[in-house]
Amino acid sequence: MNVYGVDKVVRRSPRWRRIVLVVVVLAVVLVGGTLGGGWYGSGVMLDPVHPTGGDHAERVLGVRTAGGGKVVALTSSAATARPGAWGLVWDGGAAMLGDIVGQAPGRVERELLGGTAPPTGQPVSVTSTFQGDPKTSLGLGFTEIAVPTELGDAPAWYIPAADPAATTWAIMVHGSNGRRQATLHAIPAMHRFGLPVLDITYRNDLGAPASPDGLIHLGASEWRDLESAVRTAQGRGARRVVLFGGSMGGAVVGQFLTHSRSAEVVAAVVLENPLLSAPLTSDFQVGLMHMPTMMARAGDLIAGWRAGIDVSQIDLLRHPPRVKPPALVLQGDADVEVPVQTSRDFAAAGARLGWAIQYVEFPGAGHTQEWNTDRARYESSLSGFLARVLGPGQHAEPTTS
Repeated sequence: MNVYGVDKVVRRSPRWRRIVLVVVVLAVVLVGGTLGGGWYGSGVMLDPVHPTGGDHAERVLGVRTAGGGKVVALTSSAATARPGAWGLVWDGGAAMLGDIVGQAPGRVERELLGGTAPPTGQPVSVTSTFQGDPKTSLGLGFTEIAVPTELGDAPAWYIPAADPAATTWAIMVHGSNGRRQATLHAIPAMHRFGLPVLDITYRNDLGAPASPDGLIHLGASEWRDLESAVRTAQGRGARRVVLFGGSMGGAVVGQFLTHSRSAEVVAAVVLENPLLSAPLTSDFQVGLMHMPTMMARAGDLIAGWRAGIDVSQIDLLRHPPRVKPPALVLQGDADVEVPVQTSRDFAAAGARLGWAIQYVEFPGAGHTQEWNTDRARYESSLSGFLARVLGPGQHAEPTTS
């Protein structure tokens, strides 16, 4: 019996070794894949990447004068035939095109809203943002100023109000790896309301100081640069501010409202496709790639380790800020960078959070493309919010905060 038992074990042992080996290999592959995917995900969140001019896939077929304006003819494509207003960029120039005024096989004609007309035959690319400065893009005079931050001077555009006595300013905060141009579309409504506007840069932007570790912190450190901008505005006469945060700029605004001693001067916030919850956004991005949720958690953990931050705290739904000024949230339902459901849930939670939140959703709009898809509704929503919160003429009055 003993001999039989030993002999049976000996005959089976190679099989069990193979099973154990397979289990170990699978575990190593699973852990390695999760860590590798998590490291890649952390890089998407944290690594600064400054956009460069890519291949220009479209071509200008001609420019003509019509009704006192100009019309640009382009090769027809999904990008050039989209309804709404879209930027056009080429080597050495940029413009903003409006609605389609004519179409033919292989040809789309659009009105020229701003910028210079491109030369015929010029290769171009379609973008969602203005590419120039406030003067060339919007016709608004501006001054380049330096905002002194704890890391050094960060450049900003200052667009004065028509009334030099105005004391409520708007401060524009763009998203991760973005540029000041990303918020230009919202400035005309601010300017018409009578607000001086400061369109800022922050750490790791082109022309701005780098963070000590060279990484993006999802608002966890960038809010201090916004605080410096608020103090710069106060030094130039601001008594109150309206904060505009697009994409990760929303997280920067949220962390400022949580941590800054200057948050009490904020009269209102406008959040466009905001990063309201870093964990839920990670889940959303991983889901779009049809990967398991544990990949998102690994990415958040590795990002937290690399940047020395707690990613779970970048979440206005679970960790609302200390100061909660009236908020306008503008969100497209076709956004594939931040989840539309998070903005819906945030707006629905306003009463529970003790936060007055107005929510406006734009059907068919992608990430920060609300203005592009419906300019009239975008600007009326923004102007109406400012009038309701600040009151007509209130932008020039001081407060006791």
